[in-house]
Amino acid sequence: MSKLKTIGIVIGKLGFGERGNLDTGIFVLYLLHMQIVWKGQACFSVVVSRGKQEQIKILIDPFEDSLGIKLPSQEADVVLITHGHFDHNNVKIVKGDPFIIDSPGEYEVKSVFVQGIPSFHDDVQGKERGANIIYTVTTDGITICHMGDFGQKELTPEQVEKIGQVHVLMIPVGGTYTIDGKEAGKIISQIEPKIVIPMHYALPKLKPNLAPVSEFLQVMGKKGLEPQAKITLKAKDVSEKMAEMEIVVLRHQ
Repeated sequence: MSKLKTIGIVIGKLGFGERGNLDTGIFVLYLLHMQIVWKGQACFSVVVSRGKQEQIKILIDPFEDSLGIKLPSQEADVVLITHGHFDHNNVKIVKGDPFIIDSPGEYEVKSVFVQGIPSFHDDVQGKERGANIIYTVTTDGITICHMGDFGQKELTPEQVEKIGQVHVLMIPVGGTYTIDGKEAGKIISQIEPKIVIPMHYALPKLKPNLAPVSEFLQVMGKKGLEPQAKITLKAKDVSEKMAEMEIVVLRHQ
């Protein structure tokens, strides 16, 4: 039985598309914006702003300085941990008393719906690197998916069903410890997101020997993309009107 932890109020229902896996969600009252910033490796800051005052801050996979790049102290209401390795599990860096999610299951925090889906860090059922959690985060008409240190050659049919309809996908592309750029392309075709953000690839001073993002972009036929500082989205930005998938390279902040 899945685990459900609830903080906040469910305020309605929202239907998902043909491949959606959730029966209930929330009405889209208004979403001022969702801002996504990449902190390096697999770490993202996601801030959902509703109205002029309410903000929900989500931090995913904070890392330790021993990775070779530094992550300053962070503020967050919710912290998602995909697995226990040092470059994904530095919860000590987060100020205050955040709600920490580090296990598969279903959760609700301030009308943000989180689903943790079991997966593996390698392609041998976790025998080399252990387990990994894929997270989907749904709020105000937008669903993002963070793959963590995903290492399987492909998603299982059950995982695809649980992930469902995704607007923004964060996926590792650097190889060595995760899937590489070519394998990431196969996973993307299974999920069919609107926007893809590559992560977990080579950066200056980063100690793990990972492939550069350029290899992934070449596979996807998107060479020469200019890195952006952040993404700011509204529900309408990821609607059915987006005819083609977009790849966005974020600059390490």
